[in-house]
Amino acid sequence: MPALLSFRDSPHFDLRPNKIDISVVVVHCISLPESCFNLPYIEQLFMGQLDCNADPSFSELQGLRVSAHLVIKRDGSITQYVPFDKRAWHAGVSSYELRDNCNDFAIGIELEGDIHSSFEAAQYQSLNWVCAALYAKYPLISRERLVAHSDIAPGRKLDPGPFFDWTKVV
Repeated sequence: MPALLSFRDSPHFDLRPNKIDISVVVVHCISLPESCFNLPYIEQLFMGQLDCNADPSFSELQGLRVSAHLVIKRDGSITQYVPFDKRAWHAGVSSYELRDNCNDFAIGIELEGDIHSSFEAAQYQSLNWVCAALYAKYPLISRERLVAHSDIAPGRKLDPGPFFDWTKVV
């Protein structure tokens, strides 16, 4: 079990069209500002409370309404922002196995990191713990249906990037 599991209610979600169709997990990475870790800005973004004047790079985030089901911090701690049976707004324009709008049927997991850095052992441990729980709860999800954001939004997204080690994920 991860060191810390907490819950925050992001306002950025809605209902899934079909709750029993949860069938893929999308792995993302995020850092705000880019390549800066252990700051409060990711949570503020997902809670709709980010001051876009706090950093020049945040100007492009003005008015953005995004969330993920989970964020796994560098130390392995996990925060859940959206219940799994609800639709988090993490995938954007996306397609998987000829189905558009992956938010409808995917669970989004953000790892605190960027496409230029390795991820921490604690993050892989927590991700594996989460995946085991998801595989047990949702029969349509399996290791084969664990995908990168770049897989469902090719050309638009690069995360989790080349430093994410898929061999460390069960």
